[in-house]
Amino acid sequence: MMQAVCVDIPGGPENLVLRSIPRPTPKDGEVLIKVHAAALNRADLLQRRGFYPPPAGESDIIGLEVAGTVDTLGQRLKGNWKPDDRVMALLGGGGYAEYVSVREELLMPVPNNLTFCQAAAIPEAWLTAFQLLVFIAQVKEGEVVLVHAGASGVGTAAVQLVRLFGAVPIVTAGSQEKLQVAEKLGAAAGYNYKEESFVQGVRDFTGGKGANVILDCIGGCNWEKNVNSLAVDGRWVLYGTMGGRALEGDLLGKLLSKRGHLLCSLLRSRSLEYKADLVKAFADRALPCFSAQPATLRPVIDSTFKLGEIAEAHRHMEANRNIGKIVITVTPQMRLWDFLPDSMFRRKSATLITPPAVSELHFALRVFLLPLPVTVIGVNVFELTWFTMK
Repeated sequence: MMQAVCVDIPGGPENLVLRSIPRPTPKDGEVLIKVHAAALNRADLLQRRGFYPPPAGESDIIGLEVAGTVDTLGQRLKGNWKPDDRVMALLGGGGYAEYVSVREELLMPVPNNLTFCQAAAIPEAWLTAFQLLVFIAQVKEGEVVLVHAGASGVGTAAVQLVRLFGAVPIVTAGSQEKLQVAEKLGAAAGYNYKEESFVQGVRDFTGGKGANVILDCIGGCNWEKNVNSLAVDGRWVLYGTMGGRALEGDLLGKLLSKRGHLLCSLLRSRSLEYKADLVKAFADRALPCFSAQPATLRPVIDSTFKLGEIAEAHRHMEANRNIGKIVITVTPQMRLWDFLPDSMFRRKSATLITPPAVSELHFALRVFLLPLPVTVIGVNVFELTWFTMK
């Protein structure tokens, strides 16, 4: 048996129920993962409300990305996975649980310098951003890419990937704090859509040419602003409709006048073959950058909640308070001091916060201290622990 979050009746966060259910058994070609951490996505909120059911054959349990360790190997595996390997995985469902079974093609190794919490923030968000930029928009070096919701999980990933590919990211967000985070990650400009016209900002930044690519998770309410911000022959990539699906006006005429391309994409409903190709491409091109010295890519963690606090985590996302990813800790990592008897030792601790540039200090702390650092909004936070005899 295992603990998992279930939804008996679609509705609000209060309808998320933690209960004991049978543990899955890996089928041929699958690996059973002991989940240490999972992460939230906007799709989770829609599924909880009954608006985004899982694809056929996928688990009814919410959750599209996890990190953990290999527990059990199914038959007819092609890879060299071993028990206790640290892995992260893209899922069609099942992430809010202590165990999940996943096709081996959707597994990736966790970089040695990342915690499980950091790794859980990668698969869905980063693969989505990578897919939109590489597979869909086919972004080119030097192009200007406008990223809406630039401080979201996908947004913070997209900004970094755009820089990796030699293009220029600019963003929109709903607060100055969120814009500052995006700019620290590499955004060349940012616009608070609540206070200013991002259309004018994009025009000014590009000398009137417009953005070559727009990554849009908003949809309806932004359609005219997007077309007005788009360069001639530009690509408008729609992957969400947080701003509504209905629209009024001359969309086709305005888009035609720009010779614009409207490209729509979802990831969850894609075939296994497509997802496997995406995972391989990401693992080859982007994954090594997380473990480079210094790292050129890094997940941004907003906050962490325990599995039993899943309702509060959903409320936090629904309030649009998060900057980066919201992570759920499922199976806590054991630390060295968990094995030291309280009768003999007194534990003391302090928190050290350093800027990302201090790579030598980061490396030393990663080697000699537990736990590994967690990056939170542009800084690295280390828990320093030492002991004295009683």
